[in-house]
Amino acid sequence: MEKLGVILVPDMVLFPNSEIRIEFDNIQDQSIISILEENSDQLMLIVNPLIDDFQNITSLPNVGVVGKIKLKMDVPNNKTRIVISGLKRVFIEEYINNNDTYEAIIEDIPLINNQEEETYIRILAKSIEKYINSVPYMSNAILSKLSTIESLNELCDLIGTFLPFSYDKKKKYIIEINPIIRAKTIIKDMNEDIKLLELEKQIEEQVEKEISESQKEFYLREKIRAIQKELGDVNTKDDEVADLKYRLSKLKCNQKIKDRIKKEISRYESTNSNSPELGTIRDYLDWMLNLPWNKYTKDIEDLNKVKHTLDLSHYGLDDVKLRILEYLAVKQNTQNLRSPILCLVGPPGVGKTSLALSIAKSINRHVAKISVGGINDEAEIIGHRRTYVGANPGRIIQGIRKANTANPVFIIDEIDKMTKDIKGDPASSLLEVLDPEQNSKFSDHYIEEEFDLSKVMFIATANYIDQIPYELRDRLEIIQLSSYTEFEKLDIAKNYLIPKALEEHGLTQLQVQFSDEAILLLIRNYTKEAGVRELERLIASLLRKIVKKLLTDFNIVAYQIDENNIQEFLGKKKYKYFDQENYKQIGVVNGMAYTAFGGDILPIEVTYYKGSGKLILTGSLGEVMQESARIALSYIKSNSLYFKINPKVLEENDIHIHVPEGAVNKDGPSAGITLATALISLFTKKAVDSNIAMTGEITLRGRVLEIGGLKEKIIGAARAGIKKIILPLENENDLDEIPKEIKDNLNFILVSNYQEVYKSIFEVNKNG
Repeated sequence: MEKLGVILVPDMVLFPNSEIRIEFDNIQDQSIISILEENSDQLMLIVNPLIDDFQNITSLPNVGVVGKIKLKMDVPNNKTRIVISGLKRVFIEEYINNNDTYEAIIEDIPLINNQEEETYIRILAKSIEKYINSVPYMSNAILSKLSTIESLNELCDLIGTFLPFSYDKKKKYIIEINPIIRAKTIIKDMNEDIKLLELEKQIEEQVEKEISESQKEFYLREKIRAIQKELGDVNTKDDEVADLKYRLSKLKCNQKIKDRIKKEISRYESTNSNSPELGTIRDYLDWMLNLPWNKYTKDIEDLNKVKHTLDLSHYGLDDVKLRILEYLAVKQNTQNLRSPILCLVGPPGVGKTSLALSIAKSINRHVAKISVGGINDEAEIIGHRRTYVGANPGRIIQGIRKANTANPVFIIDEIDKMTKDIKGDPASSLLEVLDPEQNSKFSDHYIEEEFDLSKVMFIATANYIDQIPYELRDRLEIIQLSSYTEFEKLDIAKNYLIPKALEEHGLTQLQVQFSDEAILLLIRNYTKEAGVRELERLIASLLRKIVKKLLTDFNIVAYQIDENNIQEFLGKKKYKYFDQENYKQIGVVNGMAYTAFGGDILPIEVTYYKGSGKLILTGSLGEVMQESARIALSYIKSNSLYFKINPKVLEENDIHIHVPEGAVNKDGPSAGITLATALISLFTKKAVDSNIAMTGEITLRGRVLEIGGLKEKIIGAARAGIKKIILPLENENDLDEIPKEIKDNLNFILVSNYQEVYKSIFEVNKNG
């Protein structure tokens, strides 16, 4: 064993039979050199720490290289330069710390003779030759020395000295005492380096090729630019990119959206002009840059002004107007209120869509409008993925872009007419749009970024509340818009429709005047609707004819339209409600129906003839109405003694029930008492007055059930000249919605059991 001073070298490796040069500027290191100079042999131990951040003896390896100072000289800046020659690899038994300088007790490593060494010498020689031929910066000076070395240990150290590898790899070669393992490691490292060099070469060739193509493309583009400049057409891709970046700088949106747009602009800029993807990226950028991410309009806060604007455009509809005013009032009071999701439900033509437009105008908001009637593809709502050819955002985002604000009044028409099939369920897709808890982070499949819909005031419209999907209905604030009465239509025509039509046709109120009787005649005998759409068209048609006469007959200066000359313009009456006289018929009773035109009466006819007691139903009756007929007949059979009906008449005859008009589909749970009354009238041969109408469902025990659409039915019955109406007792509260001018002319009989119906019709008539 021997004790030597230790020099720690953290950045270079000394192999046996090689040299290293070290410069010292550390006083402690110079003291080590001084100690070594006192040693006549000038020997030292070169050690490479195992880790870069050397802290203590545990970070030092158990193998080092004995070196000898070959040259020592002082250089400027208090530095010492020495050249050390490597002698041999040794074991380190122990490190000794002497005042921050180290000594080590070393022991020679015994030589191991292995028969495989000769094989590895040949393999290593071939590998280094292959490596030198593959690596352009590797010197072949080592090849002349290989033939003189017979020891694998010396050969590995020689090759390790020459290889241009990292410090960490060479450090592994030093601490490995087994020459065969060291040879394997060196061969593996050389092969990996050759593969990396081949890969680098391929990459360089590819880059060189691309640069060449890029230079060619650049040259051609510059030539095209010069030609376009001469022609005055300078709209190139570079100009488009500059324009996109300028638009992005002016866009008001959050940083996440801006980063996404920046990324897409970079893609657009780097995409080849001939690539089919270029147009797809450009379309996407146009959508992103044109959406009003943070663009809002300010609501009108003067509630009186809002109410005045709504009253100017629409007559009545007090519930809807009140709801809008309440929303604006609370919003002003809290400054933080989610927009309502309103749904206006009512027959066609009552002004649902036009009211929504007026709401937008009254609060100074832009309008977005879509119709979802007939939609069966959920992608129509939430957009298509950009991977599809011809992909576009859904109708919600399209509407927002057209409105150009993030807080418009968004009208969704015909929400009850969506369909569901294999393509998807659009109603479910609307949940995210109409749910206040979700729509602040609405995500369109095409846009792929969240858009805040919480400030949007959604107003949906529908004709039938029962046809609105339940999951949507749960999120909507339903507001019913019922049919207009004749007198409401009269006011609407005088105050809204006629002044608007006169202005559109270039006429004044002095040139054309309408009497109230003429307007009522239009309403009663030329239209059949719940709203005023057909009435508006008739007024426009009438004014067109007047304009023609004024321009062709210069003797005519003005027209007075009354009930006597209205047929001159519009022809014969289309509908006759009030021309019938009061008469009685056996087996004919007036029911009450709720149709697309509002309310109407529905005469039900019954007859019987010899047969076997079969029930025949005609008139395009739906399943519910067919069941009502069977229930009514069963109830009569079970109470035939009470109604004084001979049971043999029911058993020996076939009964036929017919509801004109046969081509019109009819259904609904409200014809039970009408069917029962018509059958009793037939079997007892007692006639029923034609000015009586009734509505209500019947059970097998004779109970009369509540029905819907009562206001429309009563308005339709009053229009048809009905004087007495029988209806369920459970609908008594609904009478409060009926206009006073209609209620005053009608006699209402409220019943809870069919026997009350029987008494009010047949026993009163008997007594009378």
